[in-house]
Amino acid sequence: MTLSSVLARDFVPESSSSVSQAKHDWLNTIISGDCVAAMEKLPAASIDVIFADPPYNLQLEGDLHRPDQSKVDAVDDAWDQFSSFEAYDAFTRAWLLAARRVLKPNGTIWVIGSYHNIFRVGALMQDLRFWMLNDVIWRKANPMPNFRGRRFTNAHETMIWASRDQKAKSYTFNYEAMKMLNDGTQMRSDWHIPICNGHERLKDEDGQKVHPTQKPEALLQRVLLTSTKPGDVVLDPFFGTGTTGAVAKLLGRNFVGIERDSSYRKAAEARIAAIEPISEDALVMSEGKRAAPRIPFGRLLEGGLLSAGETLTDAKGRHGATIRVDGSLISGSHVGSIHKVGALVQGFEACNGWTYWHVERGGKRVCIDEFREEIRAIAA
Repeated sequence: MTLSSVLARDFVPESSSSVSQAKHDWLNTIISGDCVAAMEKLPAASIDVIFADPPYNLQLEGDLHRPDQSKVDAVDDAWDQFSSFEAYDAFTRAWLLAARRVLKPNGTIWVIGSYHNIFRVGALMQDLRFWMLNDVIWRKANPMPNFRGRRFTNAHETMIWASRDQKAKSYTFNYEAMKMLNDGTQMRSDWHIPICNGHERLKDEDGQKVHPTQKPEALLQRVLLTSTKPGDVVLDPFFGTGTTGAVAKLLGRNFVGIERDSSYRKAAEARIAAIEPISEDALVMSEGKRAAPRIPFGRLLEGGLLSAGETLTDAKGRHGATIRVDGSLISGSHVGSIHKVGALVQGFEACNGWTYWHVERGGKRVCIDEFREEIRAIAA
């Protein structure tokens, strides 16, 4: 069977009624068992975003000690151990195929890893036709030192953010919210966030870590604020102690977790049960003009904010154009929309006519985009 036939078989959408019925069974729950088997039981195209923190296959050789000879609590659990790279690749391909089947056409997936595994994961994702959007570097504010002194301090992990395929153009990216979170500057692809420690780190009765690779909630908050909306469904196939579920509940998102270790599930259930969701009003995020309702230029004429025969100019009055009754502009031999004529008079290929054109009001030039916002405010 070819890859194309596998993908074609896997992407038969479930009916809306079957998805709705299935949600009663698994939404906001932790499923016990193997991630591939569990995902195969979920409805196809039912998940908005996947956050996957798979085993890293660290290939540790012997114990690691600090300079004072105390032993480092490293990741030596059986779930992180594979017999070969080929075995790890087979495991990765299996869960990625299962994940791709349950992802909505406009859904996205995040996979986090270290230098031990992320390049193998990335290559397989491309083989399976996921479409890379970003690689995001989680730069740890407080990384563990390199005790052997034979390599650089490993101070970051890499997250791959990808859409289900190249044609998925309508995926969620809350650009303005991320810009607002970053003091009005575009959010970069390197995130400086501390590792999980202090009161956030889950401990057992003996004071030991419940899970060796618990991720910080701040990291998951940024992931979910970037790529989800309230009410979306987030899947974590390697749920661990439930950071994804805790943050999803806090932010008004739904979750489904898959975890085979009973001690991890128990800790996650208690953790999530204690979360108090943020109020709906506080969950509203900043949106750019692209997300606002589309207002045709002609609406400004119909609303009496502009009139046919009036002259529009650029901010400095160098170029002018006359408004025609159908909402088009004419400037010499140039005729067309506010965008087309704005580009032509400047000799450019494109122009945002809303911000380029102005009209005189009270002896001042006023940007016509202000009138568009008036129309939007009335419509809202």
